[in-house]
Amino acid sequence: MTRARMPRPHEVAAARRDPRLLRALSERQLDDAWRTRGVCQSVDPETFFPAPSEPADAAVALCRTCDVQGACLAWALEVGDCHGVWGATTPRERRAMLVAWRGQVQRDGEAMEGAGPPVRDQLLTLVPLHTR
Repeated sequence: MTRARMPRPHEVAAARRDPRLLRALSERQLDDAWRTRGVCQSVDPETFFPAPSEPADAAVALCRTCDVQGACLAWALEVGDCHGVWGATTPRERRAMLVAWRGQVQRDGEAMEGAGPPVRDQLLTLVPLHTR
C-alpha cells in the first residue's frame, strides 16, 4: 500500500472552487436521512470501493446522478473518510478538498465568535455533534 501525499497548493486552490465542494458546504447538515435517498442504495457497495488499480469511473458516474451528492460529500469530509467514492469524488480529490473544507469550517467558527447566541446556535446546527 502506498502512502497518500499531501495535496499541493494549486490542488487545494482548485478544490476551493470545485462545484462539488461548494455544494457540500451549502448542504452540510445534521440530517442523516440523506443516506436512505442515495442512488448507492440500489447498487453493490463494492462499486464504490474499487481496488487501487481499478478505475472509479463507474462509481463517480453514479454519484453524479444522485440528489444527495452534496450531503454525502459533506459527511465524508466531516469524518475524514479517505477510502472509496463519496459525493462523486475520489480519495485523491477529497484530500485536497479536505484542506479547503477544514479552512472554511474554521473560518465559519471564527465568524461565530463575534455572533450573538441566536446566530451562533443556528450555525452550530450545521456542525455534527461529534466534531464539537
